[in-house]
Amino acid sequence: MDYGRRRIGLALSDELHLTARPLATLARTNRRDDLRRLRELVRKHGVRQIVVGHPLRLDGSAGEMAAEAERFAARVEKELGLPVELVDERLTSWEARETAAETKPRPGKERSLDEIAAAVILRDYLERERVRRAAKG
Repeated sequence: MDYGRRRIGLALSDELHLTARPLATLARTNRRDDLRRLRELVRKHGVRQIVVGHPLRLDGSAGEMAAEAERFAARVEKELGLPVELVDERLTSWEARETAAETKPRPGKERSLDEIAAAVILRDYLERERVRRAAKG
């Protein structure tokens, strides 16, 4: 998830955890409705773990949005009963803009920057997990 005050970008991985693809962008309404819609999507897609982007500053420090994302991640974990992991999302918005500019979507298949950023966050997480597992051995 690419958490924001107005929108939440969503992405999914395949069952083998090899790919990340944009899914949707949820316009935020209120906590109850946001969690209800997330719960529906989690059930529909058989989600077993959630990754939430952690918007740290470029120097690695946490600001107001990082604290807000942390609270959101904790609420999602409690309400949906799934493990939630916060993942550093520095520069993902920039990469999402670059990806969107380079990609020519099919008509009717345009993606928002929020869901592209969510896919970048998920892709980076999956790659770090592959490296971590390979190092373990």
